[in-house]
Formats: sequence, C-alpha cells, structure tokens
Amino acid sequence: MDLDAVRTFVAVAEAGQFQAAADELEVTQQATSKRVAALERDLGVRLFARLARGARLTVDGQALLPHARELLRAADRVRAAVTPGRRALRVDVVGKRIAPASALHDFYRQRPGIELDVVTLADAAAALAEVAAGAVDATFRSLREIDLPRGLRASRVIDDRHELLVGPRHPLAGATSVRPADLAAHPIWMPGVTDPEPLGYYAELAAAFGLRIDTSGPSFGVEAMLAEIAGSARLATFVGAGTRYLWPESYDLRRIPLAGPAPVYPLKVIWRADNRHPVLADFLDYLHTRYRSAPPGEVWTPAWAG
Repeated sequence: MDLDAVRTFVAVAEAGQFQAAADELEVTQQATSKRVAALERDLGVRLFARLARGARLTVDGQALLPHARELLRAADRVRAAVTPGRRALRVDVVGKRIAPASALHDFYRQRPGIELDVVTLADAAAALAEVAAGAVDATFRSLREIDLPRGLRASRVIDDRHELLVGPRHPLAGATSVRPADLAAHPIWMPGVTDPEPLGYYAELAAAFGLRIDTSGPSFGVEAMLAEIAGSARLATFVGAGTRYLWPESYDLRRIPLAGPAPVYPLKVIWRADNRHPVLADFLDYLHTRYRSAPPGEVWTPAWAG
C-alpha cells in the first residue's frame, strides 16, 4: 500500500478539506485528489463524500481511519528504529489549532534548527500507549479519570482560558467580557466532541454554572462550524485562548474573554521517564518556564485538575 496515499487520506480526514490537506502536505490539491483516488481504487471503496464546504468521511473511510493512522505510526517506528539518536522529536499536540500546538510552535521558533515530527492523536488512551511504547516522545492531556501508565511522568504546563466565539448578530456580540453565569440563557454549541476527557470537563463546567453545552451531532470541520456561527443570532461556542482559528473578514466573528471566574482547561505534558532525547529535555524546560498558573479565585478549574 502506498504510504504517501495513506498519509494523504489521513490529512484530508483530519483537515476536512482537500485544499487544507494539500497545504499541510506541501503538495498541490490535484496531487492530493489523485493520491486519494488511487487509494480508493486500490481498496475498491469510496472514502470521502465531496461536499461544497469540504470532504466528509464515508462509512468505509471512518472504518479505515484508525488503521491508516496505525500504519503510519508503524512506519515511523520502523524509520526511528534505524536512526537512533538522530530522529526528530515526535510530539502529539492533539489538534494543530489548539494551545499545545501553539506552545510547540513557539518553542520551535526559538530553536529553528531542531527536527520536529508533529502528530495529532485524538484518543487519550492511545496517545499514552504510544508514549509508553516509545513511539511518541510527548503528548498533552488533562488526565481526567486516567491512571498514568507505569514509567510515564506528567506535569501541568498549560491553563487554557476559555473565550466565547459568536457572530455579529448574537446578543453578546458587543460584550468586552462575559461571566460564565451570564451564559445560562445562551446555548453553547460544540458539535462532534467524543473524547471522554473534554466531554467530562464540559459536563462539569455546565453543572458548575448552569450552562447548556450541546456536544451532540456530527462535526463537519471547523470551517463549517465557523460559517454556521457567523450567520446565526443564537449559536455560540467555546474556544481556548491558545486556539488559532482563521475565518473570512466578512464573518465578523467576536472572541469574548470569560471572566468572573475564567474557566480554564488544564493540560499536562506526559513523557516517558527514561526518554533521553536531547530536545525533549529542552522542550520540557521551556514548558515549565513559560507556565504561569493564575492566582486562586480568578479562575475555575475542575476538582481533578491537580
């Protein structure tokens, strides 16, 4: 099986668009489409439904995705096995638009000569297993109701404050800040959240402030969600202060900080205690140096944050 085609399939699945995947892979959109088409011919199934706003996985595509990711991880392990001491630092940032990715990017800008392999693993248990196996050097998780596997270490390094994202016609669009308690009358829309870690966090946040946070329904990608919010007078969503979204200027979306208190999503970096990769030590030092926890009383964090 062509690994480039498999890698392209995973990139399109994660980006939700052929063009976005092409940009990430640094190839043309035509090349991206050809690779996916070749993989579909090889497997004899259709992997994506092409939509006006992007691409959505078919049932066959959904079935293939976890196996495709495992195939790429296996290929990376093979490559790493024959280049001891010279491989890139492999870091799971969960998603390339959220706070861990921003932290890793800032680290790289200070040390542009280092080699990095940035991956996104959606499942927390799988990510910890990859770190324990030595296939990934570090990951970022909240570790809510998860026992740290033997041999791993964890340290809280990110407190990602929440912001409210709304369109120009939303009743709160003109606010400079919003208290969580003031959102009780405004439903929060976060489609497609399935990981138990964030699901549990948002359930506790909703209970603490009497909020309605809707995580049901499929996710058609960030671009589709932003378009829906921009045109709605009712929809709003939460984004982390460290999340980087881009949208057309015509959307006129507003990012409004939450305060009084500010809900915080706590994240820990997890690594293997016996990992001697030289760049990992520098990265951990960088994370610990930049981390500044907020004074008590100014933020809300779940009881398990630690």
